[in-house]
Amino acid sequence: MIEVEDLTKYYSGRSAISGLTFRIEKGEIVGFLGLNGAGKTTTLRILACLTLPSSGRVRIDGLDAETDAHEIRRRLGFLPDAPPLYEEMSVSSYLRFVAELKGLSRREAAMRVEEVIDTCRLNEAREQLIGTLSHGFRQRTGIAQAVVHRPSLLILDEPTGGLDPVQIVEMRELIKRLGGEHTILLSSHILSEISQTCDRLLIIHEGRIIADGTEAAICQRMSQDQDAGILELEVEGPEGISAAETGERARSVVGKVQGVLTSRVVGQRGRRVQLEVEFNTDRRPAVARAIVESGLGLVRLDRRAMELEAVFQRLTQGSRAGFLPSTAAQRNQAEVKA
Repeated sequence: MIEVEDLTKYYSGRSAISGLTFRIEKGEIVGFLGLNGAGKTTTLRILACLTLPSSGRVRIDGLDAETDAHEIRRRLGFLPDAPPLYEEMSVSSYLRFVAELKGLSRREAAMRVEEVIDTCRLNEAREQLIGTLSHGFRQRTGIAQAVVHRPSLLILDEPTGGLDPVQIVEMRELIKRLGGEHTILLSSHILSEISQTCDRLLIIHEGRIIADGTEAAICQRMSQDQDAGILELEVEGPEGISAAETGERARSVVGKVQGVLTSRVVGQRGRRVQLEVEFNTDRRPAVARAIVESGLGLVRLDRRAMELEAVFQRLTQGSRAGFLPSTAAQRNQAEVKA
């Protein structure tokens, strides 16, 4: 569906993106995650054929973005961070205008406008002037104009920006509904939206792809590669000792193990107590030994995979050599950060 190979873009001698290589398959909802200024918008504008790259290649539906830009534009829908809305037009007339501009006949445009108004839940605002709409309805109208011509690819740049919590949930549900019909590339720096909406993640930092894969795979890989992490413990105290005493004894014992930073009780069930233990060096054997030697029963000890927020912070704060993407081609393109 989308093939990007060694994509680079310079502005005034400075690279906004450098050596991007990735692939998105038909029907995927892919989150494009990065800090402000990481290169997300530049990449999206190149994919939307609004900006030419300095070097590299983009193919969409088998078409080359440099030689077949007009045909690609017909096949994609784009919602930039500032939706291209005509404020003096009503929602329905604007959507008809866009549909006809995209090549639909008047009859097709009329039918399609009714469909997207229903899909995007714009019925109550259909005859309102766009200039009078709330921010949430403006964003929905922006998505409606992006999908009115049934594009195979939908590119959304910060679609939840400026929305309140209720509107964010509504936008998330809308994007999921659209995912059954379109391939979607969703750019955001809001981790929760990416996590709850997307099938796969691309993480960009300082113009380079530093991670590519499902959230679970990226978090698991980072957990395995990092010395630091979190242990989940379940211990059982002897007869006659309360759960509170068991928890305090376990915390005291674990806290003496070198490499353990903090520990806390997170739950209890009868004589059993659950703890979370944060460490900067993986000392699972030492923790297990300390618990058993203290006279407590060790029921369970697991190392928990890192969560997306922690992974994102580590990747974008340069705390380690760069996380290498999953495919061989991408590994060849990745640059290890010092």
